[in-house]
Amino acid sequence: MLLRLWIMLICAWQVCLAAPVTQTAPLVVIVSTDHSAAYIETAQALIQELERAGVARYSVLQMAASEWRDARPQPPRVYVTLGAEAADLLARSVQGAPVLCALLPRSSFETMLLRNGRKASSQLSAIFLDQPAQRQFRLIRLAFPAARRVGVLWGPEASKESNVWRAQAQAEALQLLEADVSQDDQLFPALKQVLDGTDLLLAVPSPQVYNNSTIQNILLASFRARMPMMAFSPAYVRAGALLAVYVTPVQVGVQAAQLARAVLDGKALPATGAYSSDFQISVNEHVARSLGLSLDAQDLSRRLRHREGLP
Repeated sequence: MLLRLWIMLICAWQVCLAAPVTQTAPLVVIVSTDHSAAYIETAQALIQELERAGVARYSVLQMAASEWRDARPQPPRVYVTLGAEAADLLARSVQGAPVLCALLPRSSFETMLLRNGRKASSQLSAIFLDQPAQRQFRLIRLAFPAARRVGVLWGPEASKESNVWRAQAQAEALQLLEADVSQDDQLFPALKQVLDGTDLLLAVPSPQVYNNSTIQNILLASFRARMPMMAFSPAYVRAGALLAVYVTPVQVGVQAAQLARAVLDGKALPATGAYSSDFQISVNEHVARSLGLSLDAQDLSRRLRHREGLP
């Protein structure tokens, strides 16, 4: 009798070993465009913030877009994409689970929606990489109290939002001096036009206008005209722009985690997307001194946060 019982236990144990392991679906899947530093830094901050909010590390899956194409893991409760390529991939492939797109400008998100025949919704939302117009004009008012006219160069995509920018400029008692750049040969005549009549140049993200081929010449022209330039990237500040307001990869990761955690709690993603709730300011002190200006990045950040009711 004991021998028979022992044999039955051994057989049951062998069956358990041979049985396939059921893989639990992850709660959050992070899909990055590639393995570049900004995506890695954002994903790490996202995962750490989720863990702080009580989400177990093993329930968060992280992969590149190329890996997701091959693996196609079980659908999670929410996807988070990092970069435009990953957002485009999941927008045309995923149904059911909500997708939060991060690390892409608003114009890229809207282009992606149009290309895939989708609309922004609680099922396909975004944290925009660029900064809202209101925040930028508030910073201009704090950094340049005497400024009245702001020069802006519009590329084809950015010009679609020009009415919003005009309204936000007017709210801060500022007037825009604008020029359209729809073709490459229009860039420097347009730049000369705005530099001749403004108090500063505001760089609005537009690949047609600001890219690796044009930025050095734009910075040089504005410096020679002794025209301060407010940019949208810390790299441009290092290259010679006076200052910039922007969101860091860590800040994006933290906000993405907060929105993903809200989905896990039964809440919806913002139906029209959202701008970053946090930001950082950089100042090129060498350029500031050469223009006879005294700007402190920490002081500007503190005052701008106060205006926006941020801690």
